[in-house]
Amino acid sequence: MAKEREKKLFLIGSLGNYAAELKLLLTTLLLLCGVATLLQFLPSRFTISSSDLRFCISRVSHQPPPPPPTALLSTPPPPLSTPLSSNGTTIIKRFFNPYGSAAYNFITMGAYRGGLNTFAIVGLASKPIHVYAKPTYECEWAPLPPNQNSTSTTGYKILPDWGYGHVYTVVVVNCTFNHTTLNADNAGGRLILRASTSGGGDASLNTTDTIEVLHEKPGTLNASLFVSEPKYDYLYCGSSLFGDLNPQRVREWIAYHVRFFGVKSHFVIHDAGGVHAEVLEVLRPWMELGPWMELGYVTLQDIREQERFDGYYHNQFMVVNDCLHRYKFMAKWMFFFDVDEYIYVPPKSTIKSVLHSLSHYSQFTIEQMPMSSIMCLQEDYGKTHRKWGFEKLVFRDNIRGIRRDRKYAVQPRNLYATGVHMSQDLAGNTTHKTEGRIMYFHYHGSIAERNESCKILVNSTEITHDKIPYVLDTTLRDIAGVIKKFELKMIGSRLQKTRQ
Repeated sequence: MAKEREKKLFLIGSLGNYAAELKLLLTTLLLLCGVATLLQFLPSRFTISSSDLRFCISRVSHQPPPPPPTALLSTPPPPLSTPLSSNGTTIIKRFFNPYGSAAYNFITMGAYRGGLNTFAIVGLASKPIHVYAKPTYECEWAPLPPNQNSTSTTGYKILPDWGYGHVYTVVVVNCTFNHTTLNADNAGGRLILRASTSGGGDASLNTTDTIEVLHEKPGTLNASLFVSEPKYDYLYCGSSLFGDLNPQRVREWIAYHVRFFGVKSHFVIHDAGGVHAEVLEVLRPWMELGPWMELGYVTLQDIREQERFDGYYHNQFMVVNDCLHRYKFMAKWMFFFDVDEYIYVPPKSTIKSVLHSLSHYSQFTIEQMPMSSIMCLQEDYGKTHRKWGFEKLVFRDNIRGIRRDRKYAVQPRNLYATGVHMSQDLAGNTTHKTEGRIMYFHYHGSIAERNESCKILVNSTEITHDKIPYVLDTTLRDIAGVIKKFELKMIGSRLQKTRQ
């Protein structure tokens, strides 16, 4: 009995020591029972899960620091909740808030006269607007003398890039003012383009950008330019040059074609990043005899800024159209091909005689001779580094019966716009039947190869490689010596040590 009494006293003493803790525990249990009772009277859709409780506890225990102050931002209007039906349901009005601009409405590269009353404006525009909407253009001629009235006309747009554009597509706007000679007194004037989206991009808006695309100063209009004999017989309009180009291949190409086209020829090179210091040295090697550029054969245009705008292949469709309209009245014939391609006519012909036979066409296309860019003759072993590209790359793709890309030449005064492989916007006829009269040898990819081109040496006149039959063709190899002597005569020996 004494032991049981001691146990009871010990238990009572222990409970007395923990009286505060017991009181807190009982209070907590009482509150939880009250909450459970209250929940029975709330709507069934109102529930609190264990995950919700854990989230609340974590928010209390881990309160994040306040965010740093930010610049004032434009705040969209709050959503409106307005009962719109008799049964008490609510329709929430949502808002769509535009910011920034997906693409520019119009980007100009150049604007040029096409005659006494017509102009061409070359540039880029947002491709989605032209594909899914109907943007419009209006042209205005504003004479500089304040006492003369402006005149306006509807601009006719041409999209010459065949749908290849990316974010931007190429647009050529033709502005023709009917029966009106503009700036007849040579007092000057301005050509203004109004480019309207007509709801494209935002159906609630008709955004119009007013752009001064041409400023003709007093006394600068040369009306005889449009009817006089052009300065050049042949003008080359090059596509955008980009990448790490081989300066030796560029050296060979320019020497070959200056000799081929002759003294009344000119070459317009467009630098989209490919004319690095070594290539520039080839085009203008400073020396006593004068470089190609100083001799008047080459014009170099820096177009690197166009890389800002995502168009097809370094915007080459825009580049060739700008070249067409910029030099339209300066050449009888204009050629479009690349710097890894070499124009050729058979020995009994000249470029002059061939073009004379095609003079009743506004455009003709040129047959391709595809050459291997890696196969050379075994007999050149140990000497390939001293030979020019078209001198050592002598195996031609001999697959027959397939369609190959062609390049082309035009009489530029008959064109409204142009493309990369031919023009579809011209007055007059086109012929493709030029086989045997004029052709171009294509060394695909060789212009970007900085190492030795000869990867395979062949001791045969025929070979099949990668299932493609090749045959020996020494057409250009046979005249390599003549080209080298011509270059030496024209600009001396400065380029003899040009690196690949």
